Amino acid sequence: MRVINSAVGTVLVLFYLTINLYGSPLKIEEPDCKSQDSSSFQWEISSPSEHGLDADKLTELVNLIRVGERYPRIQSLLIVRHGCLVVEEYFNKWKADRLHILQSVTKSFTSALIGMAIAQGKIKGVDEKVLDFFPDMEDIANMDERKASIRLRDLLTMRSGVDYHENGQDSPHHQLNRTPTGWDKFYLDRPMRGDPGKNFNYDSGGVILLSAILKSRIGMHADIYAENTLFKSLGIEKKFWVKNQEGHPHTGGGLALMTRDMARFGLLYLNKGKWEGKQVVPEDWIRESFKKHVDFGNQGQDVIGYGYLWWIQRPDPQGNGQEYIYAARGAKGQYIFIVPEHDMVVAVNADTKSGQQQRDIVDILYNQILPAVEKDI
Repeated sequence: MRVINSAVGTVLVLFYLTINLYGSPLKIEEPDCKSQDSSSFQWEISSPSEHGLDADKLTELVNLIRVGERYPRIQSLLIVRHGCLVVEEYFNKWKADRLHILQSVTKSFTSALIGMAIAQGKIKGVDEKVLDFFPDMEDIANMDERKASIRLRDLLTMRSGVDYHENGQDSPHHQLNRTPTGWDKFYLDRPMRGDPGKNFNYDSGGVILLSAILKSRIGMHADIYAENTLFKSLGIEKKFWVKNQEGHPHTGGGLALMTRDMARFGLLYLNKGKWEGKQVVPEDWIRESFKKHVDFGNQGQDVIGYGYLWWIQRPDPQGNGQEYIYAARGAKGQYIFIVPEHDMVVAVNADTKSGQQQRDIVDILYNQILPAVEKDI
């Protein structure tokens, strides 16, 4: 999870100016049950107490965020329980209708698109070899048997074996962000550092390549495919993608949405891919996405594994201790938490300035929101 900068960062600066980052504040304490969504879907707005949540504890949390001392730089907090929007608050001059860059939360949307393309028969499956998607690409550098054996599942689980990292201004990731064209060739030209399918290595480049994989089979990049499928089904109309000069969207971290639409996506996954009675993302894809394909062995830590571009977190320690929490996580404090045990989705946007501030948002989940669950109704 890294901040996009350099050439792509310039685009983001313009983007933030366009959406007026520092707009006037909007405080939403007691919604009037009138949806602001333009699609047919209407959020049912309710109170926390009606859905088994301690309203006093959540009010205390909102006040702590608003004061800004314990949890600074958070911009939005939404909690959905039993399909109802029970908390919707905006802070630090943020507004409900502002687009927010999702950073690496984008990756989980990209995963959904791959699953949908497989279900449509456009991609054979996760065992397809990556180079088979690019039969016309010539003179790929650093070719060896390891590179030839990379499979789609290796990109989805961050185990491609490609020498790609995001540390420092001269890292491969920052070089890619400064490159105006040829993101697919840039990644495929990288040398190998290990065998595919072995070691986890956080790698946005492989996720950015997924858009080119979609284009090779469907004839359109991820942004257009999402527009025609995922976003159309969910009624997500307002969005922004960072792209290069060729129109290749930054599927590793370049999507921007409103927080409510992040919550829609979380609710879709909580409901096993169904939206208003329609199976949008295959249920088996969501099951595979939430499987611990990578086990970090971090028992007792918040993050314990990785699925198909989803993080797997430890269960609620005050719950039954058996059901994992799943998270889409992005730099500077962007999160979608899915808590199946409590039929809950939590969406957060922020602009944190330190690793500790970002970790504090996970602290909010485990030490403020989950303890507010009084009963499962």
